[in-house]
Amino acid sequence: MSRLRVGAIQLASGPDRDANLLTITRLIERAAAQGCQVVGLPEVANLRAEPVTLAHGESIPGPTTDALAALARRLGVWVHAGSLLERAPEAEPRLFNTSVLIDPDGEVTATYRKVHLFDVDLSDGSRFRESERVAPGDAVVTTRLGDVEVGLSICYDLRFPELYRRLADGGARLIFIPAAFTAVTGRAHWDILVRARAIENQAFVVAPAQIGGPVGLSPCYGHSLIVDPWGVVLAEAPDEQTVVVAELDVAALERVRAEFPSLAHRRLDQPLAHVS
Repeated sequence: MSRLRVGAIQLASGPDRDANLLTITRLIERAAAQGCQVVGLPEVANLRAEPVTLAHGESIPGPTTDALAALARRLGVWVHAGSLLERAPEAEPRLFNTSVLIDPDGEVTATYRKVHLFDVDLSDGSRFRESERVAPGDAVVTTRLGDVEVGLSICYDLRFPELYRRLADGGARLIFIPAAFTAVTGRAHWDILVRARAIENQAFVVAPAQIGGPVGLSPCYGHSLIVDPWGVVLAEAPDEQTVVVAELDVAALERVRAEFPSLAHRRLDQPLAHVS
């Protein structure tokens, strides 16, 4: 795959799983009609509710991944299912926030459980404690999408550059960052952080996001992005449920890494010195 045509779907998911899946199906079909080989969904794409309860969890494979697998087979596309709330083993009383990659044959080829959990108190009075209902994952995940190595991450992971450097060290040329960034943090940090992760790791970034949301849910920022390894925004979603599309030139990425080999210039052998 020297070139990949990729779609990033922006959603305003709510607590009605069936309604969300109808919107997801319509937008994946639109992306496929525009020639996309790969389609990415945002965080908690199938069901977004506050507060999260154990009843919101489902198994993998399960209803959502089965529906997306059937869609991937019918349309012949890769589907990165953003994330969904996964029911954990009985020993873990919380859910996992889990990302899933499905190939054009409808097979789940990789899963990633969100490592960094969003526990914050924002200046507008909003309080989030993801860790009360969600357990952290314990692995950093890369996988193959055809002959392109990809890295998986979710939303709040974006603030931890060391995770993305590990993905780049693992060979990732394309990194997914499905998100449900709040309106407050999104306005301040979303664009600059997504572009920074692309630039510093010399990788394409596909960052589908939630926008707004039903009454009773904290509004999400939206502005789904597709960014190239030089930090150029190839596509950005307007303020609506939609899909944005961009073509990724994988050969151009290799030229960037060859001509500007910053990943190879890292010096990790220097001790930390404290001077008082």
